[in-house]
Amino acid sequence: MTDPKRDRPRFVLASASPARLKTLRSAGVEPEVIVSGVDEDHITAESPGELARVLATLKARAVVATLTDHATVLGCDSVLEIDGVAYGKPGTPDAARERLRAMSGRTGVLHTGHCLFDTRTKQELRELGSTTVHFAELTEEEIDAYVATGEPLVVAGSFTVDGIGGPFVRAIEGDYHNVVGVSLPLLRTMLAQVGISWPALWEQPHFAYDEDEAAKYDETRGGPDRARAAALAVHELLGSTGGRVLELAVGTGIVGAELVALGNLVHGVDLSPAMLRRARIRLPGHVAAADAAQLPFADRRCDAVVAVWLLHLLADSDAVLAEVARVLRPGGVFVTTAEKSEAGRVADGRTPKEGRSEDSLALLVARAARYGLVLDGATTFVGHNQARGTTADPVYPVARFRRVD
Repeated sequence: MTDPKRDRPRFVLASASPARLKTLRSAGVEPEVIVSGVDEDHITAESPGELARVLATLKARAVVATLTDHATVLGCDSVLEIDGVAYGKPGTPDAARERLRAMSGRTGVLHTGHCLFDTRTKQELRELGSTTVHFAELTEEEIDAYVATGEPLVVAGSFTVDGIGGPFVRAIEGDYHNVVGVSLPLLRTMLAQVGISWPALWEQPHFAYDEDEAAKYDETRGGPDRARAAALAVHELLGSTGGRVLELAVGTGIVGAELVALGNLVHGVDLSPAMLRRARIRLPGHVAAADAAQLPFADRRCDAVVAVWLLHLLADSDAVLAEVARVLRPGGVFVTTAEKSEAGRVADGRTPKEGRSEDSLALLVARAARYGLVLDGATTFVGHNQARGTTADPVYPVARFRRVD
């Protein structure tokens, strides 16, 4: 059993772009996102390409200035160049229409500046990726309809190649991902220069339990008594969600089976083959191998999502919270245990240390709110048969977040 928090470098994306984040995630990299707050509107440079590189550098440096621990920070910014003129985000529908008319049937160059700052080696690398983009001829009806979607207002050059605007891009010459917002081959080369191999950033299963761990998991974690207590607390918070539950990190299925006994229909996912073999006995036909940060479900399909003793194992809970919000229907609930690392302190009547763990309730409330998950319920249960160094069994908080639009 390995702890990826020790093995994987801390990699920070200094950008709010969903497209950049999605591109990195699709390539197996789960960055920590810290938005720089750089005002792009008042920055100038001698050329569109240099402007993209300057903006990327400013973003990376702004985030580095906020860090209290070592990290490798990537800043990116994209600019479309047509006839030597730089086009960023248009901001207004009228500006977007004007630009799309000017781009129609033309060819431009999409520049993406990349700045990689490694605080441990104190290296700052600045590179530029440039891709030629050939645009299709657009009708006025297509331009109006595209602007009405809102997409071209918030992206560099007023278009996307990976979204609604994809059909309006006739061809590209160069790196596709650079047009989306981050050149993966260029980033790989930059990382190598600061001593980080690309595979070192791949997201690995968090605490991938092997056969030996799975075999003794139940008996070393309080057994049926603790599982039943946890299931009762979760069931109490599920409320009238229809009884259909997706359990993340289902493990051996010991909690899921108790939820079924309480009248819920439970589907579970986990990354550990050894744990899933046991879960399939308790929940036959209702478990699958999947990463909680990349769930194989369509948007807004789940009534309830449950995570019992998962979040405290993560190096960063942000990706899981984003996926939970994505798959939950409006009004659906996310029920999760919290403050596990501080259970002994809670049992002794002491205040948990906020921010110590990824399941810190204060941290979860702040992060979940970014994805439309609002705390609206909580309870506790006693971790029977698992007292460790305290005079009483630990008391575990359980929180409920509701998905709102």
